[in-house]
Amino acid sequence: MLEKINIENVLFLDIETVPVYPNYSQLPAHYKQFWDNKAKYISRENETPDEIYQKAGIYAEFGKIICISIGAVKKIEGKYVLRIKSFYGDDEKQVLAGFIELLKKSYNRPEHLLCAHNGKEFDFPFLARRMMINNLKLPYLLDIAGKRPWEIPHLDTLELWKFGDYKNYTSLDLLATVFNIPSPKGDINGKDVARVYWEEKNLERIVIYCQKDVLTIVQIILHYKGEPLISDDSVVIV
Repeated sequence: MLEKINIENVLFLDIETVPVYPNYSQLPAHYKQFWDNKAKYISRENETPDEIYQKAGIYAEFGKIICISIGAVKKIEGKYVLRIKSFYGDDEKQVLAGFIELLKKSYNRPEHLLCAHNGKEFDFPFLARRMMINNLKLPYLLDIAGKRPWEIPHLDTLELWKFGDYKNYTSLDLLATVFNIPSPKGDINGKDVARVYWEEKNLERIVIYCQKDVLTIVQIILHYKGEPLISDDSVVIV
């Protein structure tokens, strides 16, 4: 299947999410009761309410998107070039609206695909749910209601690696390592994002982290396809 995919029709992406509120104590009362019900199922022994609440960012009902990084590959003079762009900020609706506008303008046809690592379980549904929460119309590539599985225009580097084995989760970092691709991880990882956002208020640091993940997802797809990886001088941040 991968041989038939034109990589120039694929939009690669990664998102970063955080809890909607900085800490557990700031949850509104009506909101807190719903989180408390959720926390019963995800808490570990001796975890404090604030420690449990740090997990809220991975649930679309309790988290928000602060960064969407996207990557597009073009072949120029026989060489692949990757352009990376990020939509980010404190105003989630504005972040999502910018991303939707790009999809409507440039990625709105049947041959277009979205690609992420664990995207089918996390990035794609999280994006769609937060768009609906923010009263934004779903773009073509995320409006999948009623479509058959083979009609859904989504690629997932984790799913491709499973080869039908649904018992295993392989992180992007580990997959990059086994393929001898430079690791996407720098000075932070996914568990640090909420702290860096709410406590350090360093959104730019998170954006860089997100962009590195996009580059790694692109490299993994190229590896799957048996094609040369993109060199550092062929990556453009716009």
